[in-house]
Amino acid sequence: LRLNEMDALEKHEIFPTKFNFGSKTTDDYRKRVVYFSDDTIGNFSFTSRHLMKPFRAAMTDSLVQSYGLTQCMKVMKTEWASEDDLKVFHTNEYIEAIKVATKTKSKKRGGDADCPEFFGVLEYCRAVAGSSLSSARVMNTRTSDIIINWNGGMHHAKSYEASGFCFINDIVLAILELLKVYDRVLYVDIDCHHGDGVEEAFYTTNRVMTVSFHKYGDFFPGSGRLEVMAYIAFAAYTVFII
Repeated sequence: LRLNEMDALEKHEIFPTKFNFGSKTTDDYRKRVVYFSDDTIGNFSFTSRHLMKPFRAAMTDSLVQSYGLTQCMKVMKTEWASEDDLKVFHTNEYIEAIKVATKTKSKKRGGDADCPEFFGVLEYCRAVAGSSLSSARVMNTRTSDIIINWNGGMHHAKSYEASGFCFINDIVLAILELLKVYDRVLYVDIDCHHGDGVEEAFYTTNRVMTVSFHKYGDFFPGSGRLEVMAYIAFAAYTVFII
């Protein structure tokens, strides 16, 4: 939007620079809503022609801040995950493979079309996982009701491999962190692809219920059929909405 258009929007309170919440103040809401920001996420690239564009998260963050929305939220900086944090779910062998890939400077990189090796992939994994782990740790303090994090959601990654643009499963790591405090966790996945990585991680526990809204058929990852439910030991804790 041009500056004069923004002025007009503010004048008509479509995007007001000051917010009125009735009896509650902006500070009251800021305490209850935490917004995580990581100004490094846009520096990573899966390769120029890849569909996954981490800079989109950076653009979203920029828009949120430009509209002044952060004035009614508590803004926190992401703390990157450590290698030990990643290994809470992912195997040692897999993390070691990522460490090798992140140092590769050859034009002939490994991986596949969905998950190509690229310089800095380990740091990318630490940034993504750190965003979701930071969110979970704040939630565990019970001081906030809503945590906003644009940088996560990599629901296809398995403990032992990358899959579907996802190198690290930050969601599983965050849920495991939440389970340190909460008895049960409900995970709702509204991506159009089946959240197979998260579901697989919690197949055999009744402490996590996974609900996946997804398209099924000739569509990645090709899993999430309703018929599969009959073979899952804890089917009552896994829900498909196709």
